[in-house]
Amino acid sequence: INLAMTGTQTPFLLPDSLYQQVIALANELQISQTEVFALAVQSYLRRYHNQKLQQSFDAAYEDGLDPAEQAMLEGMRRHQRSLL
Repeated sequence: INLAMTGTQTPFLLPDSLYQQVIALANELQISQTEVFALAVQSYLRRYHNQKLQQSFDAAYEDGLDPAEQAMLEGMRRHQRSLL
């Protein structure tokens, strides 16, 4: 794992126990502590954006399927049954 480490320094405080876990993980993965933080933030942002996208989908379909979508779904079900 090699992240490009250019950017802004951002000092922040962590509980000692959490920081010790970061050190242990960095040692295990043989990467820097900075890379552990970068990977963690990257992962969090990816999950956050995926969750927001899912909420958008849910909102778009909260009123159910329209007739064209319902017909397509029934066609897909028939096709799936025929494959079985």
